[in-house]
Amino acid sequence: MLKTILGKTFCLPKSMRHEMRKQFGVLYPGDSIETTRKMLADIGNPAKLIVVGDISTFNMLQCDTVPDISIIDEKTHRAPAENKIIKGIRHPDFRQVQVENPAGCVTHELVSALTQALDADEPVQIMVEGEEDLAALPAIVLAPPSSVVIYGLPDEGAIMVKVTSDVKTQIYGMLERMASE
Repeated sequence: MLKTILGKTFCLPKSMRHEMRKQFGVLYPGDSIETTRKMLADIGNPAKLIVVGDISTFNMLQCDTVPDISIIDEKTHRAPAENKIIKGIRHPDFRQVQVENPAGCVTHELVSALTQALDADEPVQIMVEGEEDLAALPAIVLAPPSSVVIYGLPDEGAIMVKVTSDVKTQIYGMLERMASE
């Protein structure tokens, strides 16, 4: 799967937007630190912990858990995040990487950064110039089995995906349909 998604850019067509509402994991309602604590109680010992989104990253760090990979864009609801959130998502353990990724797309630059972050020995924070709205998709496809990917679902809560070969195959199929040269 890795070789076939490297070097490509994926953009979400209008015809697939309804599929993005499908949950590939468990919804934890709310966006509070308490919600994150509930997720942490259910996570177990994942191969990798990948968190997508500023609020999800903020809450994870507030619970004293540094994810292996954090993907942020300093935005919430497509507007600039509050200073409290921006300051709260910074952590000295993270090695910072910057990529460009427009809304509704997954660029080869983001996929490459994720691939390198998965091989890193230290936690990596990928700062997206643009939007990280679809970053969970390649994160799920690229993550080793038994990893956990957490991403925010605006106005609903956070989704926790336990990475399995079945979930990877479903998401890979979506990316293939989104592929553009």
